[in-house]
Amino acid sequence: MKGLLSNPVLMKELKLRFRAFKSFSGLMFYLAVLIIFVSGFLLIFTQFSISGFFVPSNSFTMFSVLSVLQMALVMFITPGLTAGAISTEREKQTLNILLTTTQSSSQIIIGKLLSSVAFLILMLIAGLPLYSIVFLFGGVSPGQFFTMFFFYLVTLIAIGSIGIMFSTITKRTIISMIATYGAMIFLGGITAFFFFVGFSLEQMMMSQQQNTQGLTTFLPISYFWASINPGVLILTLLIPDTKTALIDTVGISFPNWIVYLIFYVFITIVCLTIAIRKLRANMKTNR
Repeated sequence: MKGLLSNPVLMKELKLRFRAFKSFSGLMFYLAVLIIFVSGFLLIFTQFSISGFFVPSNSFTMFSVLSVLQMALVMFITPGLTAGAISTEREKQTLNILLTTTQSSSQIIIGKLLSSVAFLILMLIAGLPLYSIVFLFGGVSPGQFFTMFFFYLVTLIAIGSIGIMFSTITKRTIISMIATYGAMIFLGGITAFFFFVGFSLEQMMMSQQQNTQGLTTFLPISYFWASINPGVLILTLLIPDTKTALIDTVGISFPNWIVYLIFYVFITIVCLTIAIRKLRANMKTNR
């Protein structure tokens, strides 16, 4: 903790980010989306009546949809905060000055990442009062709540690392942002497409083997695509029957959240390593 507080890059970024108007306007937009959703949800389930009743069993439904919405917002907002961390410094021609300081490449990259992560954590904390409505009616355990927020944190750190990496290896912020959002589309949509395609192909292979050899084998690749998809993770955490159905469908009993955790931690380490190594290497090339 002492080492982080002594990081000048982190402290400078925190001051600039939390004093900027666009940061608080972004926070206001984030909360506005959640408030509109929660208000609409309550109005629908109370049949737009002031004297209507909100059935406690509906609180879990609201928690589930709110969790999916919050994960989607995390994946949408994080690239915008991290994709320009280094490329913006390069465009403003301040990166050379930053690299002439005594700060190492790891301190610069980690400082940029943690400042963005801190703001995202503030956004998650700011949305906690909306979750209090769920706990008011019950139906959700504290364990589910903390588990969900733990995977939010893992996801946003991984996405932030991807944004930092693209911001380091590209010269323009717009290119870095497009690449980062492309990675989000891959993780959120393409992996689901690969799962359905892979599952269909594997089912065909299994049926052919049963007809010819009487053996059943299964390739775990489609299960991997499903395990690294944030939407699938949220569903399996919220609805245990979804996890059971996935296991029964693919025939693999290994928990998908372990695969998710290992994959995103691995992505974080790889992306940060590339960013740290390429930070000064790109400057030497430009010279």
